[in-house]
Amino acid sequence: MIWVSHMKTTIDIADPILRRVKQLAARRETTLKDLVEQALRDLLDAETGRPPVEPIRPVTVGGSGLQPGLSWDDWAAIRDRAYEGRGG
Repeated sequence: MIWVSHMKTTIDIADPILRRVKQLAARRETTLKDLVEQALRDLLDAETGRPPVEPIRPVTVGGSGLQPGLSWDDWAAIRDRAYEGRGG
Protein backbone atom coordinates (compact mmCIF):
# COMPACT_ATOMS: atom_id res chain seq x y z
CA MET A 1 0.00 0.00 0.00
CA ILE A 2 1.30 3.46 -0.92
CA TRP A 3 0.51 6.38 1.34
CA VAL A 4 0.59 9.81 -0.27
CA SER A 5 0.60 12.82 1.97
CA HIS A 6 0.04 16.38 0.83
CA MET A 7 1.45 19.40 2.56
CA LYS A 8 0.51 22.99 1.97
CA THR A 9 3.45 25.32 1.57
CA THR A 10 4.07 28.84 0.39
CA ILE A 11 6.75 29.80 -2.10
CA ASP A 12 7.67 33.14 -3.62
CA ILE A 13 7.78 33.10 -7.43
CA ALA A 14 8.86 36.10 -9.50
CA ASP A 15 5.82 37.73 -11.12
CA PRO A 16 7.02 37.31 -14.74
CA ILE A 17 7.61 33.58 -14.20
CA LEU A 18 4.29 33.11 -12.43
CA ARG A 19 2.43 34.83 -15.27
CA ARG A 20 4.10 32.57 -17.85
CA VAL A 21 3.41 29.42 -15.84
CA LYS A 22 -0.25 30.36 -15.38
CA GLN A 23 -0.54 30.91 -19.14
CA LEU A 24 1.09 27.54 -19.78
CA ALA A 25 -1.30 25.86 -17.35
CA ALA A 26 -4.26 27.42 -19.15
CA ARG A 27 -2.97 26.27 -22.56
CA ARG A 28 -2.48 22.74 -21.23
CA GLU A 29 -5.84 22.83 -19.46
CA THR A 30 -4.25 21.94 -16.13
CA THR A 31 -3.57 23.66 -12.83
CA LEU A 32 -0.60 25.62 -11.55
CA LYS A 33 -0.23 23.01 -8.80
CA ASP A 34 -0.02 20.15 -11.30
CA LEU A 35 2.57 21.99 -13.41
CA VAL A 36 4.74 22.78 -10.39
CA GLU A 37 4.54 19.19 -9.14
CA GLN A 38 5.45 17.82 -12.59
CA ALA A 39 8.39 20.22 -12.91
CA LEU A 40 9.66 19.16 -9.48
CA ARG A 41 9.24 15.46 -10.36
CA ASP A 42 11.21 15.99 -13.58
CA LEU A 43 13.96 17.82 -11.70
CA LEU A 44 14.22 15.05 -9.10
CA ASP A 45 14.20 12.34 -11.79
CA ALA A 46 17.00 14.16 -13.64
CA GLU A 47 19.04 14.18 -10.42
CA THR A 48 18.63 10.40 -10.03
CA GLY A 49 19.09 9.63 -13.72
CA ARG A 50 15.55 8.35 -14.20
CA PRO A 51 13.75 9.38 -17.37
CA PRO A 52 10.86 11.81 -16.75
CA VAL A 53 7.37 10.31 -16.72
CA GLU A 54 4.76 12.11 -18.74
CA PRO A 55 1.36 12.33 -17.05
CA ILE A 56 -1.53 10.66 -18.85
CA ARG A 57 -4.18 13.13 -19.83
CA PRO A 58 -7.70 12.22 -20.95
CA VAL A 59 -8.27 12.81 -24.66
CA THR A 60 -11.61 13.22 -26.39
CA VAL A 61 -12.19 13.22 -30.11
CA GLY A 62 -14.97 15.39 -31.44
CA GLY A 63 -16.66 15.50 -28.07
CA SER A 64 -16.78 17.41 -24.86
CA GLY A 65 -15.62 14.85 -22.33
CA LEU A 66 -17.39 11.98 -20.65
CA GLN A 67 -21.00 11.26 -21.32
CA PRO A 68 -23.49 11.90 -18.52
CA GLY A 69 -23.47 9.19 -15.89
CA LEU A 70 -19.78 8.30 -16.35
CA SER A 71 -16.86 9.15 -14.05
CA TRP A 72 -13.09 9.04 -14.66
CA ASP A 73 -12.89 6.98 -11.46
CA ASP A 74 -15.08 4.19 -12.88
CA TRP A 75 -13.08 2.59 -15.69
CA ALA A 76 -15.26 -0.52 -15.70
CA ALA A 77 -18.31 1.58 -16.63
CA ILE A 78 -16.32 3.45 -19.30
CA ARG A 79 -15.08 0.16 -20.80
CA ASP A 80 -18.59 -1.34 -20.71
CA ARG A 81 -20.00 1.71 -22.51
CA ALA A 82 -17.18 1.60 -25.11
CA TYR A 83 -17.94 -2.04 -25.97
CA GLU A 84 -21.72 -1.75 -25.65
CA GLY A 85 -23.46 -3.60 -28.51
CA ARG A 86 -20.26 -5.24 -29.78
CA GLY A 87 -20.74 -8.74 -28.44
CA GLY A 88 -19.34 -10.13 -25.29
